[in-house]
Amino acid sequence: MARPTIADIADRAGVSKGAVSFALNGRPGVSEATRARILEIADQMHWRPHSAARALGGSKADSIGLVIARPARTLGVEPFFAQLLSGLQSGLSARSISLQLLIVEDTAAEIEVYRRWASEHRVDGIVLVDLTIKDPRLDVLRELAIPTVVIGGRGGRDSLPSVWADDREAMLSIVEYLAALGHRRIAHVAGTPNFQHTQRRIRAIRDAMPRLGLDAVSLPTDFSDAEGAATTRKLLSGAKRPTAIVYDSDVMAVAGLGVAMEMGVSVPGELSLVAFDDSVLTQLMHPALTALSRDTLDFGRQAAEVLLAVLADPTQVINRKTATPVLTVRESTAPPAS
Repeated sequence: MARPTIADIADRAGVSKGAVSFALNGRPGVSEATRARILEIADQMHWRPHSAARALGGSKADSIGLVIARPARTLGVEPFFAQLLSGLQSGLSARSISLQLLIVEDTAAEIEVYRRWASEHRVDGIVLVDLTIKDPRLDVLRELAIPTVVIGGRGGRDSLPSVWADDREAMLSIVEYLAALGHRRIAHVAGTPNFQHTQRRIRAIRDAMPRLGLDAVSLPTDFSDAEGAATTRKLLSGAKRPTAIVYDSDVMAVAGLGVAMEMGVSVPGELSLVAFDDSVLTQLMHPALTALSRDTLDFGRQAAEVLLAVLADPTQVINRKTATPVLTVRESTAPPAS
């Protein structure tokens, strides 16, 4: 069935196309009775605005865009992103605004999506995740003048609005806890190395080493379970293996626990494991994994709240710091063996 047009509505209502345009866009030029009749007919015909026409008319898209440049296979098993998306959509749904999600291969493809969305007025605002070192997306989004909220970090110079938690403080709480248990040889199975939050966590461990007397190393990965497992296997196969491993995600921590069991390394008897993200996965493992806990659903809701405020007043620059994740101690950590 062909998509109904303004001309179709005009024919059925017995009015001009101009009158239909006035009615649909809430502009003066038609009586309230005529406007009501046109809107009723448009609803009966399931009419929706065409994106190009909407762009020319300057009307709202009632949609927020989120583009993620990570492998789809990795995202498919990430509880953090599932909770974040649920929180975002929950916050937006109260205003009947949808969340448009695209997964792309790299940053260049992500930037092209933003340019297309801006030219076609597909979205009213953008949620930006995974800030990178010298992130090229920030200047592009400023140039396009799309209201944007950065999740997980500050929006750079001439700051964009942001919602974030203190990754450094969170990581320090982990290594200080492990040091208090008596661990000195600590490995960090880190995430993607060009992400700003990965670098903050690496620097936190490096800066704590002299103060806590640690022999620590950070090994970057792509956040996948496969690389988490491979890196754990490499660490446990060395002559001087760590007594504790910290993982940048719950998925990698679960994979690491599987490798330890496969290699006959007792957790926590010979090896303590900690996940930077908490989830049902970490809680259902045996032993259950010590992890940093936070309300990721609420984190997403707060991001939606800030973006809605920015849409209402684009001159606002809101930088909202949320609660620092709290370490939840479970069965996977203990003092190192003598």
